[in-house]
Amino acid sequence: MSKPNLARRVAEAAEIALTTRKYVTFIDVVTGLRWLHSRHVDTWRQGRVATLAELAAVDEDRLVTTAALLRDWARAKGLRPVDTPYLAGTRDQRELRFTAGEGQEPFRVHWLSPDLSEARVRRLTEAQSKAPDLVAVSPLDAWTCASCGDTGPYLIMEDDRPHCLTCADMDHLVFLPSGNAALSRRAKQESGLAAVVVRFNRRRKVYQRMGLLVEDAALAAAEERCLADEEVRERRRERDRVRRGEQDVEFQARMAAEIARLFPGCPEERAREIAEHAGQRGSGRVGRSAAAKALDENAITLAVIASIRHLDTDYDGLLMSGVPRMEARERIRNRIEAKLDEFRGPR
Repeated sequence: MSKPNLARRVAEAAEIALTTRKYVTFIDVVTGLRWLHSRHVDTWRQGRVATLAELAAVDEDRLVTTAALLRDWARAKGLRPVDTPYLAGTRDQRELRFTAGEGQEPFRVHWLSPDLSEARVRRLTEAQSKAPDLVAVSPLDAWTCASCGDTGPYLIMEDDRPHCLTCADMDHLVFLPSGNAALSRRAKQESGLAAVVVRFNRRRKVYQRMGLLVEDAALAAAEERCLADEEVRERRRERDRVRRGEQDVEFQARMAAEIARLFPGCPEERAREIAEHAGQRGSGRVGRSAAAKALDENAITLAVIASIRHLDTDYDGLLMSGVPRMEARERIRNRIEAKLDEFRGPR
């Protein structure tokens, strides 16, 4: 890939992150370029690899070039640089390394929009500077403790090697499953030592949070606090549900308007249906991606293509008859392009 082309792609990925969150990081760009998946970043943050570059789809030189291109783009935009520590979710909380090279500073910089208030900048800086949660992994495969040679339901990484809870001096902790946000938050606050438990989901290819390891007394204290104000928290949850519903309606309306602008031949009702389906909260569909929330043209087009694929072709029938997914997509490619041309209208 030529440097001008890479610079353009870096700028596009950075623009999406900046539009969505008012700041952009090197991690945002390399995941936006699809050189790294979020699961790779999780593995790195857990301290399970020496450098992030080991997991990337490109070499270290390309990562260094990308960091420099991001810096040039951010300076041209007048963004504010903030050096941010990256610490591993291990007992020693060591500083994470992006590459094996000496200079790590270009990768750590967060570029903040000048539109951010000082209060927001302060909150972001404090959040990033806070020590990360200690991470315990619930492994899928058999494993052996590096200290005692035994095993167990959870492992803690120390010195790039797995250790059981006993050897990590954490076997007095109890497991609190996810599901009750208030109880989890309060148990963690009460516990002098705690760890987030994650497990790799092979189907989705991401680490998922399973719960917490906390002190038994902390869990009991948190349960008492939750019992005392359950009614108040239920009223608050109801208000939050209403507010999120209103936010979704507003976002889906903006998405439908953007579909209509890009595809003027698409019927208004169809554009609204695409936006409602793709932008449904918690669906994991393309409409909930950062790019779609920024109304990125490519993400909007993907949402329209998904609708055409399922409603205007025999794609689903091909899958049901046993045709491999990629072959089925190839068979319907021409019909999708024809429908897209129809939706785009006369040129």
